[in-house]
Amino acid sequence: MRYMMTYDLMEATRNANQWLGATAQSFASYPGVSMMPNPMFNWLASWGKVTERTFQRMVVKPDWGIRTVTCADGRDHLVDIQTVVEEPFGNLIYFKVPGRDIQPRKVLLVAPMSGHYATLLRSTVASLLPDCELYVTDWHNARDIPASKGKFDVEDYTLYLVEFMRHLGPDTHVIAVCQPAPLTLAATAYLAEQDPDAQPLSLTLIGGPIDPDATPTEVTDFGRRVTMGQLEETAIQRVGFKYPGVGRMVYPGLLQLSSFISMNSERHADAFSGQIQREMRGEAGEHDAHNRFYDEYLAVMDMTAEFYLSTVERIFKNGEVAKNEFVVDGHHVDIGKITNVAVKTVEGANDDISAPGQCIAALDLCTGLPDSMKASHVEPGAGHYGIFAGRAWRDNIRPLVIEFMNANSTKPARKSKAARPANRNVAAAS
Repeated sequence: MRYMMTYDLMEATRNANQWLGATAQSFASYPGVSMMPNPMFNWLASWGKVTERTFQRMVVKPDWGIRTVTCADGRDHLVDIQTVVEEPFGNLIYFKVPGRDIQPRKVLLVAPMSGHYATLLRSTVASLLPDCELYVTDWHNARDIPASKGKFDVEDYTLYLVEFMRHLGPDTHVIAVCQPAPLTLAATAYLAEQDPDAQPLSLTLIGGPIDPDATPTEVTDFGRRVTMGQLEETAIQRVGFKYPGVGRMVYPGLLQLSSFISMNSERHADAFSGQIQREMRGEAGEHDAHNRFYDEYLAVMDMTAEFYLSTVERIFKNGEVAKNEFVVDGHHVDIGKITNVAVKTVEGANDDISAPGQCIAALDLCTGLPDSMKASHVEPGAGHYGIFAGRAWRDNIRPLVIEFMNANSTKPARKSKAARPANRNVAAAS
């Protein structure tokens, strides 16, 4: 019960600020106030509207907002999001497009569990949907999972990926974005040993910390500075009485958000000040650039304490994946056992979260894979989010990923060293 009070205090503070915003907007928008032509009331109403929306979004899971997709036939088709595998800590969902031909590429998009919902990849999903049969990992908010469901750490995460890959079958292309890259690589290696026939056709790792020490960043430096005891003492709390996961130890989303914002506090302050001014001038809209960004950015989810702590300790501090020492369910996962799954890495030249060098380290770990099945790409001028969203992704990276999947649409004989083209950005030539 030690940390339950602080969890409830954070929620009460958030709720109070949402109420203050709503109250200010209601008071300053009252018709009688218009009899006093003072710009203060216009500012107060605008402040209240922005404040209420801001604090409300912190506890709301965003909608995917992908209702239609334009396909090769030139027609708009409805998108039906279906749950195909349901588990306590995360589901496998399928973006079904009724009325169109089955696409030749079946893709599993592994979303990060790093404080935000899978909807953070909304633009990535929308860009892949016209050409792929798309499946996405939809992780659950830990506060909503009863403590009776047990733990969830990096090993459980890896086993979930193994289950999802087995369900989809060997004709699948896997794309992992950011945080899950090392665990997706480990899950593929696990299948290579335990169930070779279930391995995917290809694996694309985008901006993931395979070897965090390859190129240190502020994130890796933080992981080195703090001890596990300090992290557990300052970051971990128990879910309060309001949610189904009452009593579960978590790294709260609201606490994560405070650290996100503190890293760029001046920029965020300027953004909200500007939005209040736009509200005052009547220039703000429900789906303007500010609201589109912050509706997603502010929507945070709790992570289980064991997942957060094991990620920091085993992936960043101990570098178990980077050293090929990762263990899942008592079994040492040897990444060198991957022999017939094409692997591609994508990095952003200006990525300050997972810097260039961290992700491409995966190719050196795949000692059993011929160079013809390895590929890499570094996107000039792209930051972390740019390599899976925005113009850099749409114009440059996505076509390379599609090309890579097309080039590896069939699986060669196991352990075959026969050369075949992976894509034009072959790692051996880079």
